[in-house]
Amino acid sequence: MKFIDPDISATDETVARKLAALAHPARLRLLRQLGAADSCCVKDLVRRAGLAQSTVSQHLKILVEAELVSYRPQQQRSCYTINAASVRELAGVIGQTLDQCCGCGCEHAGDDDHRDRQPKPGISAQAAGQKDI
Repeated sequence: MKFIDPDISATDETVARKLAALAHPARLRLLRQLGAADSCCVKDLVRRAGLAQSTVSQHLKILVEAELVSYRPQQQRSCYTINAASVRELAGVIGQTLDQCCGCGCEHAGDDDHRDRQPKPGISAQAAGQKDI
């Protein structure tokens, strides 16, 4: 029996499902390969990824179910393409989440250089996620 947590939104469940689909190095590699091409069939992805056809097919199934990849039948094969809108939307949600909950308590949540970040006044180093070395 599945219990529904009223504090978890449908959007959060969708984002979690997509992130789970990306939580495997082979799927990340396949997604990058699809992003670099207009479309690919499994045979092309097998050759590029160096994985077994059954492995590639299973990973593609997970990416399709997560709506990160779409496919269309093309004669006797299936043609896979990256769902760019879905991937961009996921990237946007991740960016918004990071902007809203920067755990370091820093002033510049959008900066790329994490080494120079100093906690805001009044926040201890431990609360800001820094270790006392």
